[in-house]
Amino acid sequence: VVLKIIKHYQEEGQGNEVVQGVLLGLVVDDRLEITNCFPFPQHTEDDADFDEVQYQMEMMRSLRHVNIDHLHVGWYQSTYYGSFVTRALLDSQFSYQHAIEESVVLIYDPIKTAQGSLSLKAYRLTPKLMEVCKEKDFSPEALKKANIAYENMFEEVPIVIKNSYLINVMLWELEKKSAVADRHELLSLASSNHLGKSLQLLMDRVDEMSQDIVKYNTYLRNVSKQQQQKHQYQQRRQQENLQRQSRGEAPLPEEDINKLFKPPQPPPRMESLLIAGQINTYCQNIKEFNAQNLGKLFMAQALQDYNN
Repeated sequence: VVLKIIKHYQEEGQGNEVVQGVLLGLVVDDRLEITNCFPFPQHTEDDADFDEVQYQMEMMRSLRHVNIDHLHVGWYQSTYYGSFVTRALLDSQFSYQHAIEESVVLIYDPIKTAQGSLSLKAYRLTPKLMEVCKEKDFSPEALKKANIAYENMFEEVPIVIKNSYLINVMLWELEKKSAVADRHELLSLASSNHLGKSLQLLMDRVDEMSQDIVKYNTYLRNVSKQQQQKHQYQQRRQQENLQRQSRGEAPLPEEDINKLFKPPQPPPRMESLLIAGQINTYCQNIKEFNAQNLGKLFMAQALQDYNN
């Protein structure tokens, strides 16, 4: 499955283009075994007659006919510099997890993998976030009541990769054919391009967070202004009733103040949580880049001392 995902990206993933596919397998005891996968075909807006759901059903039906595991257990997606914490991923994973409880999403990072170590992680939505998504209420009050923060939106599932003997043999053959110079390239430091791109994406997300904070502060100011207007209206109403009472007239009828002053709608906070989660991911990436570079410096120095 891992080799198929890597092959899919190398064939169709160009730059920041994301590739996706379906995971197949079965549940055994307390673990989920992912034993097969197939990619989503690339199609443009001109392919209006393409039915993605029908394509998946036909693929699973064909796999069943040849006695291959065909149960739907999630999906996979490549990522561009760790930019996977998005609303699209949240909605997709919720649909999978709501229909099939054991579903996971595998995130493959080709940029980290090119630095010398396979980057493949599995995520699920936490039970708290699943409940909020079912209600479709992303207001600040609902998220506060559910105690949802960006740290507890996703839960990472540990991955254990098991190869068949044939796969191990093939990997050994590939390693024998690889040039020695290519192996030493793993000791080269992460280029400033990778670090600069991560910092640029981090800055863009911080700008988005700043704009979202401005919107929320505007909402708070509007709420405060409306509260003052309601208070002034109630005071005027009370004075008018006192004057009418002194003249022996009946007081003005009670009115529903909430109808006169409709409260402003709070901006949804889910986007802010996703932006915060993405900022945290970028910070982790930069931290890992620095740690890898430090480790490579020590290893390069050790090799130089050994050669001397």
